[in-house]
Amino acid sequence: MPAYSFEALQTDGKTRKGVIEADTARSARALLRDQALVPLAVDPVGASEGSLLSRPIAGGRVFSSTGLAVWTRQLAGLVTSGLPLERSLTALADEAEEDKARNLIAALRAEVNAGSPLAKAMAQHPREFSPVYTAVIAAGEQGGHLGQVLDKLADDLEERQALKAKLVGAALYPAIVTLVAIVIVVFLVSYVVPQVATVFAGTKHALPWLTVAMLAVSSFVRGWGWWLLGAIVLIAVCARLALRSSAFRQKFDAAWLNLPLIGRLARGYNAARFAGTLAMLAGAGVPILRSLQAAAETLHNTAMRADAEDALVLVREGAPLASALAQKKRFPGLLAMFARLGEQTGQLPLMLQRAAHQTSTEVQRRALQLATILEPLLIVAMGIVVMLIVLAVMLPIIQLNQWVK
Repeated sequence: MPAYSFEALQTDGKTRKGVIEADTARSARALLRDQALVPLAVDPVGASEGSLLSRPIAGGRVFSSTGLAVWTRQLAGLVTSGLPLERSLTALADEAEEDKARNLIAALRAEVNAGSPLAKAMAQHPREFSPVYTAVIAAGEQGGHLGQVLDKLADDLEERQALKAKLVGAALYPAIVTLVAIVIVVFLVSYVVPQVATVFAGTKHALPWLTVAMLAVSSFVRGWGWWLLGAIVLIAVCARLALRSSAFRQKFDAAWLNLPLIGRLARGYNAARFAGTLAMLAGAGVPILRSLQAAAETLHNTAMRADAEDALVLVREGAPLASALAQKKRFPGLLAMFARLGEQTGQLPLMLQRAAHQTSTEVQRRALQLATILEPLLIVAMGIVVMLIVLAVMLPIIQLNQWVK
């Protein structure tokens, strides 16, 4: 039965918004009048609204990454408890706080009521539900264990969010310290240091070499600072445009993976995401070739994605998964080892999940270790730069006192 979003007047004069199911818009208005409501607007919630939700407009996404994990967990709890899918979606629609979320869930419920599988209904909203998400849902529906699959999906989404949050948290403090240091140094060099030149411009004595060097730096910043900033912005824009080329992007991503510290973190993060997605899909009963293709599409690094697609070709030709992954050196050897153990014991999803967990833990450890090392180094570097600027200002004053004596 189609769903309609409505806006109506209550008997007390207040406006009420919501979603109602009816055969036609006219029937929806009649149902509203039966509830002592005066309909002001009745619009269909379905394929047309789903297409709007899927458009890449600003603020168009209904669920954030965290919100999707919470919603999936709620749906899993309702379905696992034995509540029919349609009633579960109805309960979630009633509890939704935002109109966008309420309308999206109502659209899913309308499609399910019309006889469509949940995965097919979600596929109409690709902005909200990724192909991997819908593939897992489809496998759960076909296997008759949708609740368990939803629980696994929620676990996977929460683990990804936790890993991403820890990496962002580890990089946030060094980034803030670096930004503050740059602002302070630019202020001192462009405003404070030139005052020294003004004060000692009339003296015939030579200034200390550190002061002369700092005045040269100050002159360069004041004369060419905006040009330098513009050049940096131009380079960033050109790099952004160049990254749209698939060939250049793959070379850039491959070079990024070869960086001493950051490259290792990027390799581990992508490998953990790949292994976790592959484990979830294989555990849900999705065929291995389809699982590999979907897991490869989740990789942000195009170089590793190309390696995953090459591994997919090898598996399609009959090679074991472990052997195919072992030939791709960008993937950690740990992943191939666990895949081999899984193939030998018949517990591939479990072993891949263990590989994902271990790789994720290693990435978190290295990120925190790197942040712990960077924090004092940045503070010391900032202190040294500020000390040099202060010395450049104080040395002429000390020298002037000596001349006076």
